[in-house]
Amino acid sequence: MAASIHNFEKSDHLRELAHDLVPGGAHTYAKGDDQYPVLSPGFIARGYGSHIWDIDGNEYIEYGMGNRAVGLGHAYPSVLEAVMRQLQRGCNFTRPAEIEVECAATFLATVQSAEMVKFCKDGSDATSAAVRLARAVTGRDMVGVCADHPFFSTDDWFIGTTPMNAGIPAAIQALTVGFKYNDLESARALFERHPHRIAALILEPSRTEGPAQPFLNDLMELCHENGALLILDEMITGFRWHAGGAQKLYGIEPDLSCFGKALGNGFSVSALAGKREFMNLGGITQVVKPRVFLLSTTHGAETHALAAAIATMRIYQNEPVIEHLHAQGRRLRSGVQQSIARHDLASYIGVTGRDCCLAYTTLDTERLPSQAFRTLFLQETIRRGVLMPSLVVSYTHTDEDIDRTIDAIDGALAVYKKALQHGVDKYLVGRASQPVFRRFNSPDTPAPVLKRVSNA
Repeated sequence: MAASIHNFEKSDHLRELAHDLVPGGAHTYAKGDDQYPVLSPGFIARGYGSHIWDIDGNEYIEYGMGNRAVGLGHAYPSVLEAVMRQLQRGCNFTRPAEIEVECAATFLATVQSAEMVKFCKDGSDATSAAVRLARAVTGRDMVGVCADHPFFSTDDWFIGTTPMNAGIPAAIQALTVGFKYNDLESARALFERHPHRIAALILEPSRTEGPAQPFLNDLMELCHENGALLILDEMITGFRWHAGGAQKLYGIEPDLSCFGKALGNGFSVSALAGKREFMNLGGITQVVKPRVFLLSTTHGAETHALAAAIATMRIYQNEPVIEHLHAQGRRLRSGVQQSIARHDLASYIGVTGRDCCLAYTTLDTERLPSQAFRTLFLQETIRRGVLMPSLVVSYTHTDEDIDRTIDAIDGALAVYKKALQHGVDKYLVGRASQPVFRRFNSPDTPAPVLKRVSNA
């Protein structure tokens, strides 16, 4: 696919306004300007299926898919139809709506290892509620997080472990400790160092690598031996690895698990699910133990979002979504790896992850992870009509999409190779992107020049 210089005039103008009104210029750090090249679309106008259009009219094949929240494809017709039908009846009432029970039943029929579920709007609410519940169940205050997994919550118990821990008391930071994925001994060491203190361990069931069997079940057994709960964060793996979650694929029934992202195909809905003996502590029928303020959000059960979730789950139940995600991911991985080999770049760029949820690595001349080379790679694929902060496919990615993407990546790799030979600065326009979790902003990566927005 030949490169073309895209016009970002409208995006660049709106960036100035956005940074004047919104800290960071976006409401999600992963969508911020510091995560993308200077030559990139700043704002998306619309999407359909696997394609999006920015506000300047440029079209792209997309692989971020709403930070993995859109599993079926943008504006998926049957999901939209369910949402619009529900919106005509209203979306939020003083008492529960009938659809809340229907959605719970549909979820529990899909994620069969869970016995009760409660809905909310985002992943952080669900994981933080799981941690609160585990603390109430065990009477303990510490939590162990998998240090190999990048994100669990916007709340203090997790953000305190990152370099962006400003504003979080040291006492809170000290309550969260880390262990390693696929390393049972590192988890065992946490319990030995903090006896009778750890309420739960939380981790994703899988990420770039799968669990070494029987790691997950051994980890749960270790938790139970030490009086703790096991929480699986299935925000990403849920509705990608298997319709019943990665827990179904790997044969484990966790104490608590958290779902979101693809649950509503982009609509805001997430879920905390788990065993009845724990979940019911947040209910109104048990009278033995203290009540747990589990989840209570005004918008947590908006009816149109639950309609989206029901429609999405039924598609996963009745259509070969998971099979398609894996098949198209395999096709994409194979084509990209062939292109990498053709350019003799296997030591500098690679494709990682499960076929249904691919990512890529970018290394410099010293074969070290490089934000500059990542930014260049993004810049050159964007110039060729592909927006790919990851390589995550959807149910609507076609063979033609995959082939065009491989062609675009092949062209970008030719530039990547030249940059290795002659210096990345010769090919990258502007500054490199930056990691989200950094303690300070870099002075050489300024935001756009701001103009004060008049309220007149």
